[in-house]
Amino acid sequence: MNRILIFLILFSFSCSTGKLKIVTHLPLLLKEVSGVQTINNSDLLWLLNDSGNPNKIYGITSTGKIEKEIVINAKNNDWEDLTFDELGNLYIGDFGNNHNKRKNLSILKINNEALKKNKNVEVDHISFYFPEQLKFPPKKHHLYFDTESFFYLNDSLYLFTRSRVKGNYGKTSLYKIPAKKGNYAAKFISDYTFCNNLNCAITSAAISQNKKRVVLLSHDTVIVLSGYENDNFFSGKILEFDLMHKSQKEGVCFKDKNTLYIVDERSKGEGGNLYEFEIK
Repeated sequence: MNRILIFLILFSFSCSTGKLKIVTHLPLLLKEVSGVQTINNSDLLWLLNDSGNPNKIYGITSTGKIEKEIVINAKNNDWEDLTFDELGNLYIGDFGNNHNKRKNLSILKINNEALKKNKNVEVDHISFYFPEQLKFPPKKHHLYFDTESFFYLNDSLYLFTRSRVKGNYGKTSLYKIPAKKGNYAAKFISDYTFCNNLNCAITSAAISQNKKRVVLLSHDTVIVLSGYENDNFFSGKILEFDLMHKSQKEGVCFKDKNTLYIVDERSKGEGGNLYEFEIK
């Protein structure tokens, strides 16, 4: 009887997270987590919170322990995602723009050496704008300029927008800017629409270590892009993985070539976890 009860409890726990495996519960300091990133030659995962939270990033272990807490000398307008380059420099996407009103979209670049040595760091500002946006905010049927997702590749940063248009939430547009200090017009590359409901909106992006696969995250799906031509990531094969689990998932990165880390916000006693998901 005890064995049956234990089995049922474990089975119920497993089903409650769908196809996701819980690695650890996140600290309460990260209840509004909006990005996660690994860095080469480091055992820590770096995480951040979105708007309304301190201008800090957190380095945690895979058991959820905060090992480093770093103050970033820049305002957290709406931090939404993290990425890194081959030198280990970290980039914060300060481009959350729910109402499409912002004119101060930027990405904050943190030097790898400062990240390793300091508890308080300066940043380079990479400012950008969307040439297609002419009004702030535009009309309701043109609310396509919110951004929550990006990654670094070959000295460039690739941005994926999040649609706020009712009935077209699954549309995302791919843009490109240089990964260096300055002010840039984001270059449009292509767009794609996955589905139409609110859970389709893209909330994070990452590229594999071998640069052959891109993943996009929504609240209940992981989308894998592969076989693309140059940097038009929508030009190749597109696979969608239903996670069988709905929550406010906000961050994704690669643990290894076949395994993702995913994080979600804590809400009403649910979420607030670091998960693994296999994409073999």
